[in-house]
Amino acid sequence: MFTLTKEFRFEAAHMLPHHDGKCQRLHGHSWKMKLAVQRTDLVFSGPKQGMLVDFGDLSKAVRPLLENYLDHHYLNETLKLENPTSEEIARWIYNYLERIIPDLKGISIEETCTSACLYVP
Repeated sequence: MFTLTKEFRFEAAHMLPHHDGKCQRLHGHSWKMKLAVQRTDLVFSGPKQGMLVDFGDLSKAVRPLLENYLDHHYLNETLKLENPTSEEIARWIYNYLERIIPDLKGISIEETCTSACLYVP
């Protein structure tokens, strides 16, 4: 089994209106997103021979997501989530990308350097 990961970064704001602490207020993070693709076999022939997936193809697939929904956006609005926790954001991103990226296995979201969520359906 091969598992390939690709990391992306974005800046975004959110607020958690149901939270009982300071995260209830509007605030931002320097987010890190990692996606994982998993499959047992590699591309057999052609320009991508020996690859699970081309890193460049992953970047191309994720670019519209970053530009239109995540980077420098207010996540409560662009993701249409009332309470966009790391868990909900990871699931939303997975649901968005699963139709675009074959063999997508999971999404990891880090909102700080010590706090992360891994979503694997």
